[in-house]
Amino acid sequence: MPYSAPLLAPSFLPDHDQPYRLPAFRSVADYLSTYHGDEAVYVLYPKRIEASARQFLSGFPGKTLYAVEANPHPAVLRCLQTGGIRAFDVASIREIDLVMDICPEAELYLMHPVKSRQTIRHAYARGVRHYAFDCEAELRKILEETGAANDLHLHLRLALPKSGSANMPLMGKYGADFQTAISLLQTARRQAAKLGICFHVGSQCMDPADFAGALSYVNKLLKTSQISIDSLDCGGGFPVAYPGMIPPPLEVFFECISETLAELDFGAPEILCEPGRALAAPGGATLARVELRKTDALYLNEGAYGSLFDAAQCGWSYPVKLHKADTGQPACDALTAYRFFGPTCDSLDQMPGPFLLPDNVKEGDWIEIGQLGAYGQALCSDFNGFQSDRTIAVLG
Repeated sequence: MPYSAPLLAPSFLPDHDQPYRLPAFRSVADYLSTYHGDEAVYVLYPKRIEASARQFLSGFPGKTLYAVEANPHPAVLRCLQTGGIRAFDVASIREIDLVMDICPEAELYLMHPVKSRQTIRHAYARGVRHYAFDCEAELRKILEETGAANDLHLHLRLALPKSGSANMPLMGKYGADFQTAISLLQTARRQAAKLGICFHVGSQCMDPADFAGALSYVNKLLKTSQISIDSLDCGGGFPVAYPGMIPPPLEVFFECISETLAELDFGAPEILCEPGRALAAPGGATLARVELRKTDALYLNEGAYGSLFDAAQCGWSYPVKLHKADTGQPACDALTAYRFFGPTCDSLDQMPGPFLLPDNVKEGDWIEIGQLGAYGQALCSDFNGFQSDRTIAVLG
């Protein structure tokens, strides 16, 4: 049964946060026993989100920023704040306003390397002082739209040499190359109250050595340019464990970064990171109902145009758990490797998996698809009218 009063655990959302309240249940099974709707359901696990925040705050050797793009749900932001996160990486006017509404004391970093002039003006008016850039034109734009303010902390985004472990490499769109970076550092050093360097090794990085390589590259750049910096932002890319994709523990990444910083002579810049996936993914799941079964193909009420974008476009598998509609018929022990098909008319709406589930899956059963707190929920659309606006909290 759902909690009666209050609906939300005190560590999740206080009673005065009425606009951000969610129905809260002890377990997924408790919720499904009450649900008779037709939509997929998004689940947030507040304790897991708070635990992810504490893991970074205790292990990473510097300040942790949450990359809001991963999941901007107000409840996620409040959970991270409860877990101790006080700084947020934002990219747009909407993200700026959202974070400042929910976490008014937070420090915001506008780390998108290419921003509209209106976004820069709005950000500065709302107190944002951290801005990323990767070219002279963007630097000039920031200076013009802030009136060349004397309190700017500018962060130069670097393009890194290619590395092999990231599942989503980010080369090619943003970042200054080595020679261009030297010129930009010299120019920005004269303009900025504080100057920093930022980089991104690629999303879902599987090898801590990629961070060590990036830091070595930055160190070489600084020695060549003979420019001092006030901050060094290691970006995101910290991985999450998915079936068939098991990275080293996050503590190994933290230790590698700490050891590399100690080995290299950076002076004493503030160290930052911008995790999104690693903070939000463990705290979210999707409940999808089976509408039809064809041998090893399961047709669901959720798919690529909902929270399963990466499962379709990247072929990623996710941890899955079966919740039988008929509680008198338990899930059997034998497993089958299934494919998923989403509810839209588009043939691209398919997820190859494989997703290992009990043999006796049937219409009406629910599948809990885990590790979807990052990007899955954020990328949902209303294509074909199959969108879901239903989110719950599970406090177990």
